[in-house]
Amino acid sequence: MNAPATRDPAELLALLALAESAAREAGVLIRDERPADLGVALTKSSPTDVVTVMDQRSEQLLRRLLLEARPDDSLLGEEGDDVVGTSGITWVVDPIDGTVNYLYGIPAYAVSIAAVTGDPRDPAGHQVLAGCVHNPAAGETYTATLGGGAHLDGRRLQVNDVDDLGQVLLATGFGYDSGRRRKQAQVIAALLPQVRDIRRIGSGALDLCQVACGRVDAYLERGLQPWDVAAGGLVAREAGALVTGLGNAPAGESLVLAAGPVVHAALQHLVGPLRPDTDAV
Repeated sequence: MNAPATRDPAELLALLALAESAAREAGVLIRDERPADLGVALTKSSPTDVVTVMDQRSEQLLRRLLLEARPDDSLLGEEGDDVVGTSGITWVVDPIDGTVNYLYGIPAYAVSIAAVTGDPRDPAGHQVLAGCVHNPAAGETYTATLGGGAHLDGRRLQVNDVDDLGQVLLATGFGYDSGRRRKQAQVIAALLPQVRDIRRIGSGALDLCQVACGRVDAYLERGLQPWDVAAGGLVAREAGALVTGLGNAPAGESLVLAAGPVVHAALQHLVGPLRPDTDAV
C-alpha cells in the first residue's frame, strides 16, 4: 500500500461527516421504502448474485448526495454508476451490502461509503481516508478516519486479540460461483475443528466491523470487491486489526483476513497451506 499521505485532520473529518450523512440518508431510503414484494432487478456474476431495485435507487441517491457536495470527486459504485473526477478523491460506495439478506428481510445489511485516494481497484495502490458503514435495520453506524480511530455510534472500538486459536470466533462468507464455494467449504471444514465456531453474517462490510467491535475475533473471505472492503477495512484497521491478504499480500479480491495481531498471525500460519486465496480444490 502507498505510504500514508499527510492529511489535515479537519479534512478527514469533513469527508467522514459527508460519508455518514449520505449513508444515513440512504439507510432511511432502503429501510423505510423497501417494497413488500421486493423483486430482483437483475443478476451480476451468477443467477444468485442479485441486484434489487433498491440497490439501484440507493446508489443513485448516494451519487447525488456525494457529488453535489463535492462535484470534482470520482465515484466507484457497486452497481456501476461510476464517475471520473479530478480532485484525487474517489468515493467507493456499496448501496446495500448484504443484498440477499435485504431481499429476504434479514436485518443484516448496510450502506458502505469510503473516501479513497489512488486507484481503489488496486489493492496496493490506494489509501482509505474515511469510511462509514451504516446498518439501518440495527440503527448502528461505524465510522473511522485514517489515524483517527474507529467508533460505533461515538464509542471507541478495539479488536479482541485472544491468544488461543481454539477460542477464536471466526466470521466468513461464500462466493456466488459454485466452484468457489466448493473450495471455500473445504477451507472452512479444515478450520472448524481448530476454532471456537464459525459465523456467516452475509455482509463483508458488517463482518469487518464486527471484528472492530469485538463481536467476532477474525474474518476470512475470498472474492470481496473494493466496495465491500474499503470502509469496513478502515474501521477494522483503526480498531487495531491487521487487514491483509495471504502472507504479505494486501487485502483484496484474492483474500481478506482481518484480526488482531496475535490471532492474525495464528490464522495466517493455519490457513496458508490451505491456499484460501485460490479456487483450486
